Amino acid sequence: MNFVELEDPAIWSSIAAEQTRQAEGLEMIASENFTSPAVMQAVGSVLTNKYAEGYPGRRYYGGCEYVDTVEDLARDRAKQLFGVEHANVQPHSGSQANSAVYLAAIKPGDTVLAFDLSHGGHLTHGMRLNSSG
Repeated sequence: MNFVELEDPAIWSSIAAEQTRQAEGLEMIASENFTSPAVMQAVGSVLTNKYAEGYPGRRYYGGCEYVDTVEDLARDRAKQLFGVEHANVQPHSGSQANSAVYLAAIKPGDTVLAFDLSHGGHLTHGMRLNSSG
C-alpha cells in the first residue's frame, strides 16, 4: 500500500516523476547517485523515528537497543571492508553547523547562553563534553 499516494497524490506525483527521471537517466553527480531498494527501505524504516545521540550502549536517550545493534553491525562491516581496527559510521549532523557558527561569531573566552540538556539544550550548545581547545 502506498501511503503517500493515498494521503497526498500531488506529492506522490512528483516522487514518482523523480523516480522515473532517475531510472531513465545517467546521473553524473556522485552525491546524487541513487541507492538500492534495500537501502531505501532501511532509510524509510522505523529506525528513522529514533533519536540516538551518543554511541552504542552510551546513548543520551533510552530505547536505543535496536539502533545500537544496527550501528554495531555497520561499524563492524566498515572495519572489515576497509581492513581497519576502528570506524565511525555515524552521519554528520547539525553539530558541524553549530560549530561553524561558534567559530565565526565568538572569540575564545566569550560567554554563550544555552539551555541545559534537561531543558531542551543540546550538547553542541557549549557543553564541555562536546568542545575542546
